[in-house]
Amino acid sequence: MTWRNGLSAGTVAEVDALLDAATAADGAAPVSDQVLRRLRERSPAAEQVERVQGDLAGSEHFVARLAGGELAGYAFLDTEGDSEGRAVAELVVHPEHRGAGVGSELVRALLERMGLPVTQEGEPGDTLRVWSHSGHPAAARLAARFGFREARQLWRMWAKLSPTLPEPRWPEGVGVRSFVPGRDEEEVVEVNRLAFAWHPEQGSLSVADLRRQQEEAWFDPAGFLLAVDGEGRVLGFHWTKVHQGDQPHGEVYVLGVHPEAQGTGLGTALTLAGLRHLAGQGLDDVLLYVEGDNGAAIRVYEKLGFTHRETDVQFSR
Repeated sequence: MTWRNGLSAGTVAEVDALLDAATAADGAAPVSDQVLRRLRERSPAAEQVERVQGDLAGSEHFVARLAGGELAGYAFLDTEGDSEGRAVAELVVHPEHRGAGVGSELVRALLERMGLPVTQEGEPGDTLRVWSHSGHPAAARLAARFGFREARQLWRMWAKLSPTLPEPRWPEGVGVRSFVPGRDEEEVVEVNRLAFAWHPEQGSLSVADLRRQQEEAWFDPAGFLLAVDGEGRVLGFHWTKVHQGDQPHGEVYVLGVHPEAQGTGLGTALTLAGLRHLAGQGLDDVLLYVEGDNGAAIRVYEKLGFTHRETDVQFSR
């Protein structure tokens, strides 16, 4: 087991192949978009420790190999963590090497790196959070073995897109337009900060983060819808995403409403506007993520035809 602050291009390619194999076996991606971005980004040259991919503050990578050198498992650790200061990790074991202790070795390495005992003793802590995407049964068994408790659920909800979706009903004086790169970043980030002040990850989005995401191949400003008042002030936004591949589908990527505009129906109007945009791209299905304990949001999405299909679980130590 080795850990690095960054990986060579060759190792990143191996990790990509491992992630593809796990996705094919499990029917869901084993890591989040954030991990994929961290694998590919680099710090500014003046800040680099090594000229490798993923050489960013807070990013650590754990690589598990078999005796012959074959990559059997990978874990990512964000030591800067979430808004509460908790480190956050994600890990994956190659489908061909599961049940052989690779997952246990990765968890031990993460615990040791965080200075935590291998076994839980005394009152439960909340220093390290580890994601299990799609709530894989093996992940639950691994969590129990090392004294982790379930701390959070993130629901994935799906709906069918229809060309006959109703027209959005905008609050009086509110209009909608597309995001303009180079102009709207700061205002969108501020609305996002206020809308997601409670959220462990989303509320920390920075202008630099937003600009980096505009470099992603999937980014389309036409699908990044802004609700504005008569003076042009951004009141909310619906950032949509299109997933290509064998089964193309849309995503309600981020939906945020300024606290001053909440309760006016703006969130529902923005949701419908984004869904109509995705339907216009010829897509049949749409996905969104919502906190499992956010009953109010879940009820809104259910009224729009979304149903709960999968659950991502975050475990804590």
